[in-house]
Amino acid sequence: MIEIERTGALNTVQDLGRTAFRHLGVSVSGVMDPLALRAGNLLLGNDENAAAIEAQVFPLRVRFLQDTAIAVTGADCRALLDGVELPPWWGCRVKKGQWLELRYPRSGTRGYLCIAGGIDVPRVLGSRSTALRGGFGGFHGRTLAAGDRLPLGMAGNVTLPDEGVGIVPPSVALQDVFPPAEHGVTPVRAIPSGEYALFAADHQRFWQQPWAISLQSNRTGYRLSGAPIFPSQTIEMRSYGLIPGIVQVPPAGEPIIQLSDANTAGGYPKIACVIEEDLWRLGQLQAGQSIQLIKSDAKQAIAARRAIDGWLQRLRDVAASLNSVGA
Repeated sequence: MIEIERTGALNTVQDLGRTAFRHLGVSVSGVMDPLALRAGNLLLGNDENAAAIEAQVFPLRVRFLQDTAIAVTGADCRALLDGVELPPWWGCRVKKGQWLELRYPRSGTRGYLCIAGGIDVPRVLGSRSTALRGGFGGFHGRTLAAGDRLPLGMAGNVTLPDEGVGIVPPSVALQDVFPPAEHGVTPVRAIPSGEYALFAADHQRFWQQPWAISLQSNRTGYRLSGAPIFPSQTIEMRSYGLIPGIVQVPPAGEPIIQLSDANTAGGYPKIACVIEEDLWRLGQLQAGQSIQLIKSDAKQAIAARRAIDGWLQRLRDVAASLNSVGA
């Protein structure tokens, strides 16, 4: 068990989300950076979908009420374990009574605290993720508060070395596939979708201009600020199903990228869809930062997926080797 000693608004328990209930109006929820969650869980011998804490408001301070092991991934949150700074993307053992603090990140936006066995809150509709708008899942359907005590599941067999072990993050290990930001602008790939042809006059501006993430952004979606784009004609559309990544264009002409807590249906014209493999990058950006949408296709998305699968497999191999040493 762990105890929350200090936290900010919007810090929640999340797993990879609930994907089978959109037809009932239930959003996916889940982590904004699935690679960070999967990597931390793999290092600890957890199921990749084990629930963890997603921190996006800092500081977050927890105390461990039992011996366990942890992995801190995602944003570089300048983690402190009993006052000693841990490297980013790091796994280590912790003792009963020790405390961990995640501070405002040097880079990135959301940090993840994965714990051996995962956070053992009840599954609701097949997921432990917090659905804030619905008030269910996670820890009593709400954000974490000081004094909360979170139970842990049964830990796996991976034995971390006494000195700890690091993970090469995807931003480094896969930078050939996920190129870094240039001049503060992060490239994000998207595939033309739906009503793309209606925006023919603005195609060049849509793909070439940097879009700033506006202050009107959250886990539901990022509103993009820039020179607005408009369809060539106004059409009446029926509502259609939404998934994370869909880029809609409301009447004001500033696109919205639907994200983890996306609505399940909408009627604005859709111009594109961010490829699933790039959504983790959006999860590590915050209001005021900029992206450039890069016109992509299914072939590039498949190549990115294969690179991610290879990176995750290498982590599985590391975890297996740690297990064999500890056996």
